[in-house]
Amino acid sequence: MDQAGSRRDGATLVVIDMQRAFRDDGQWQVPRYQEIVPVITRLRQSLGSSPVFTRFIRDEAETGAWAAYYRRWDEMRFPSGSEAWDITMDVPGEATVIDASTFSKWGPELAAAVPEGADMVLTGVATDCCVLSTALGALDAGRFVTVVSDACAAVSDEAQEQTLALLQLLSPMCEVVTSRELLARTTPAERT
Repeated sequence: MDQAGSRRDGATLVVIDMQRAFRDDGQWQVPRYQEIVPVITRLRQSLGSSPVFTRFIRDEAETGAWAAYYRRWDEMRFPSGSEAWDITMDVPGEATVIDASTFSKWGPELAAAVPEGADMVLTGVATDCCVLSTALGALDAGRFVTVVSDACAAVSDEAQEQTLALLQLLSPMCEVVTSRELLARTTPAERT
């Protein structure tokens, strides 16, 4: 049995921050955002478990270093109820939606949604920020993480390559695969 197969007790698809703020023109626009939408949709349909969607929502208090961060990204000071934070993908009724004002979405809510021993399959944006931060938090908590390279997008192709290379260094806790590779190793029973 291969290393990945021996570690899986199931997989939870986690879709990080697929929101208007990262799709639309602006300071945080992720150039390849639209390219990953159909890949994430295919994974959601194929994996069959209840997915988790996360939303980055700005903390209007801007405490500590966040004040300096938002001075740099001043166009992104949307209020918490802004449409900029809306998820752009179809969120099925059985999905869990987690809001956070931090880069990492790992915390008690996501830990509860990803059973210990299960594989957390990470997709979304931005690979070089919120996806990376979430992966590191989950790895520190002892979770297995699979990052689907063609279901994530970064601020640039160079940032994407560098971040995926960094994540590959964390094997066997973290692996980077394509959606085709991930779907090829799931059994038909796991897809229903």
